[in-house]
Amino acid sequence: MLDVHCCDDLTTIEPAAWDSLFWADNPFCRHAFLAALEQGGSVGEGTGWLPQHLLVYRANNLVAAMPMYLKLHSYGEYLFDWTIAEAYQRQQLSYYPKLLCAIPFTPAQGPRLGLAPGENSEQLYKLIHQAILQRQQQLACSNFQCLYPDIALQQIMRQHGLLERFDVQFQWHNQHYTDFAGFLARLPSRKRKQISKERRQVQQQGIEVITFDGNNLPTDFWPQFVGFYQATYQKRSGHNGYLTPATFALWGQYMADSIVVFAAYAQGKLVAASLCFKSADCLYGRYWGCVAEFDKLHFECCYYAGIDYCIANKLARFDAGAQGEHKLKRGFVPVIRHGFYHFSPGPLVDAISDYCQREQAALLDYQQQTLQP
Repeated sequence: MLDVHCCDDLTTIEPAAWDSLFWADNPFCRHAFLAALEQGGSVGEGTGWLPQHLLVYRANNLVAAMPMYLKLHSYGEYLFDWTIAEAYQRQQLSYYPKLLCAIPFTPAQGPRLGLAPGENSEQLYKLIHQAILQRQQQLACSNFQCLYPDIALQQIMRQHGLLERFDVQFQWHNQHYTDFAGFLARLPSRKRKQISKERRQVQQQGIEVITFDGNNLPTDFWPQFVGFYQATYQKRSGHNGYLTPATFALWGQYMADSIVVFAAYAQGKLVAASLCFKSADCLYGRYWGCVAEFDKLHFECCYYAGIDYCIANKLARFDAGAQGEHKLKRGFVPVIRHGFYHFSPGPLVDAISDYCQREQAALLDYQQQTLQP
């Protein structure tokens, strides 16, 4: 007998039970990552991200889970739906709340449905799908969304008739390079010269970039990095960012084995840093902060140091985050990512379906254009 439950506090779930359902090395589905968001106050009451995790039990054993949130806005999602939300507003219809299956503030493709070994994904998703539709109706949600799911769940959601949207991201792929020079040699001359010039500019400013893993960070790193992160958001958006100091501290405490940091020092003083997470085959660039402006330092910490790390550690990919067409000039290539949607019945559903199809065609065309050397 299978039972579906909704959980609004991940700390009530045993970490080992949750983690056993997801890819062992995916950092963002780990209990420690998601619980740090909740315990640190980055999601929860007052944030517009209210946990609504779906859990499936068989004879009191957790056999499936889906990280899910009741959303009261569309910030922090990256596969943005502002155009659809504005269409609802013009029709004087309520768009929020909505149900969202995603990793908060993390536009990285990965597992969204965790399964115990031996469980049938299609059977369990069918049960979860019905539970989502019931929850969507109970909470008067305009829609359910699943953002950046892995390929297996993509196929299942297509079979269930969910609307699909595309997103374009830029990633670096390791072609079995032995060093950075080997990577540069594969690039057109203009890109090769630009990257070499930018790396020299950083060195000429007397800046040294040091790579740390989460277990050997300097003792004063986290308070300094949080200051950089908040200053960067203040300059860009006028607020301190989505993540609290407590969330960063919890990640540092419980996720050290998944953390990589590229730290920039000028005259022995930490002046900037890029915080990344890693899996067995991928480096994920996530957060950046700097105490002042340094020429091309962002590119060094957020791109080139990461490429160096992937080559040295034989990682297949470097996912440096959302957006950023400027990554094309630095050896990254466009990839298609996916989101899936179920809208409650209403007058805009046909128009949204048409919008999704036109958006897919436009993004596929854009990807082909940007693949040109």
